[in-house]
Amino acid sequence: MILMASNKHIDDEIRLNILNALLQKGTVQPNIRRLQKITGYHKATIKASLDFLEKEGVLEGYGPKVGFRKFGYNLEAKVMLQIDSSEKEIFNKYLKQAEKDPHLYRMTAIIGSGNLNIMTNHLYPDVESYHKNVQERYYESIPGIYKLIKDRQIFYATEPYYKNVSRTSSLIELIRKEKGFK
Repeated sequence: MILMASNKHIDDEIRLNILNALLQKGTVQPNIRRLQKITGYHKATIKASLDFLEKEGVLEGYGPKVGFRKFGYNLEAKVMLQIDSSEKEIFNKYLKQAEKDPHLYRMTAIIGSGNLNIMTNHLYPDVESYHKNVQERYYESIPGIYKLIKDRQIFYATEPYYKNVSRTSSLIELIRKEKGFK
């Protein structure tokens, strides 16, 4: 009999590989029996609905919802940048750095005031590590970045959360109300 040591940790390589695999398209399928128990619908109705929603692009995939604070990332930084769109070369350098930044998980354009506005979302252990990384990765390594970024507003999302529901459940609630469903 071979005994294996139980040295499981939430951030060991095996657990991280499994979490990453769960993010791959088509990896996690919904439990039809559980959905049937919750909704009361027939299995065929549930399966046909899921297939339809996937085909229509409503369901883009299934994946885990991970508590990032359990891994020591207690700070979510949301940054709004006002960009000078005439500085295309510097902006392209900024985009290349952003692409390589593992702390940055979302970057999107924001419409407003006739300027190019960007919103970025980052995960960090704390405020100090956020500022250190941003300073080194962007401000010290991209010449002319101060010509590119005209204004910057930083917001730190930390505990407590007064409301924290999924974007999907909010969307479902909005549509239900619009359509007059219960």
